[in-house]
Amino acid sequence: MKNPWLKKNPLMSMWLSGANAVAGKARSQAAAAAGRQKASLTRQAGRLWTDAWLAALKPPRRRR
Repeated sequence: MKNPWLKKNPLMSMWLSGANAVAGKARSQAAAAAGRQKASLTRQAGRLWTDAWLAALKPPRRRR
């Protein structure tokens, strides 16, 4: 006798396909946002260190 619990359920299959598609889009959006944030923080850190070095190399201004 066949086990009825092992039969494919078309409704469940369609529901899971839809859920997987939505999860894939959400995962993609999250990865893109993380990449943008990482790039922004990298630029900010580079600017911070560049400005710090340039400020240290500048001779002090003379007051009149």
